[in-house]
Amino acid sequence: MSAVTVLDLDYGNTESIRLAFARAGADTALARTAEAVEQAERLVLPGVGAAPFAMARIQSLGLADALKRRARPSLGICLGMQLLFRHSEEGDAGLLGIIPGNVRALEPRPGAPVPHMGWSSLERSAPELGIQAGEHLYFAHGFVCDDGPWIAAHAGYGGRAIPAVLQHGPWWGAQFHPERSSHAGARFLQAFLAA
Repeated sequence: MSAVTVLDLDYGNTESIRLAFARAGADTALARTAEAVEQAERLVLPGVGAAPFAMARIQSLGLADALKRRARPSLGICLGMQLLFRHSEEGDAGLLGIIPGNVRALEPRPGAPVPHMGWSSLERSAPELGIQAGEHLYFAHGFVCDDGPWIAAHAGYGGRAIPAVLQHGPWWGAQFHPERSSHAGARFLQAFLAA
């Protein structure tokens, strides 16, 4: 059985993520120490909330360096994916800098309000990550990561391609919420467990 450690940063969707991994057959635990980050077989950086608060929690718990040193499978979900980048326009916040891009405000368009809340279809498959083009995933965000070679799949929203999934070294990222994305989300979590 795979072991998954979910960081508990006093915000967001930690319990729903833990339960989703438990349904996928993983042995799960919540943790908040640098030692747990270093020792975790698989680590999840969750996210619902604001970048400045999340980074303040990461810094106050002394987790930033341990997160940057991760060499085993690791997953950032929603805000957790955004925290992997250098900087966010949300509160002019410095982030972890694991990925060289930035996070910018998502601009509204006709028929595509911000925040982006609801189901959007993938425009590109990432079979190694358990997801296929045309599948619908659940999103809830008002900021978006820079595109780049780290982006494994996009979702369509308002006539544009939104970076939806990333893979960079040991890190995976999901701008969508796999714990709320039905069968496609469950397959994504299963693929992460198999990584």
